[in-house]
Amino acid sequence: MINYTKFSIVFQGVRIYISSAYKNHMENEEQKSEYTGKLFLIVGPSGSGKGTVIERIKGKYSGFVYPVSYTTREIRNGEVEGGSYHYVSKEKFEEMIKAGEFLEYAVVHSDNYYGTFKKDILEPLKRGAVVIREVDIQGFNSIRNIVPKANLVSIFMKVSDMEDLKGRILRRGKISDEELQRRFESAKKEIAQAGDCNYQVENKWGEIENCVGNVERIILAEIKSLY
Repeated sequence: MINYTKFSIVFQGVRIYISSAYKNHMENEEQKSEYTGKLFLIVGPSGSGKGTVIERIKGKYSGFVYPVSYTTREIRNGEVEGGSYHYVSKEKFEEMIKAGEFLEYAVVHSDNYYGTFKKDILEPLKRGAVVIREVDIQGFNSIRNIVPKANLVSIFMKVSDMEDLKGRILRRGKISDEELQRRFESAKKEIAQAGDCNYQVENKWGEIENCVGNVERIILAEIKSLY
């Protein structure tokens, strides 16, 4: 089993894990900022179910803002431009980096660029919107140094163990042993930092509705102050 932060609360009958750092933060006064909205980062390794959770939330809450990432990886069968990602060349992506257009970006699995367009996050936050974004741990670490704590909530997607994660990755399509090993190494690093996130929600295989329900409860509780 993977060890996660042990501090937890029971919220509407569901036990939710919370980092000690966030517990301390919630006890302090909220800091002032130019932003009036709230950004929710759904964090976790490849295969943890981040995208699926967001798609389910999106189906119920169309009024929230769901920014689309940019990537240099090839488009997969069944994907469309502007759906899960904006697909651009490496050259175009690097031009955008030089122009300062990304809130955060990273090279994932030692191969492709992934990035979050700055205006897609910051402008909605200034308008008081609820923004929900999928990121890996690199993206989370970058964004939390930019967006004020009072406007940021991070939710880490837990998995039962590495075998569970392996099965999820392999179900998404055939990959090489080398690629699988790279993803495993990345996942271990991400899981080691799970406690840095505000909340941790377990996504058990075959129980996606429970996971989505727990994430939904967190979001609704956190945005009460906005309305």
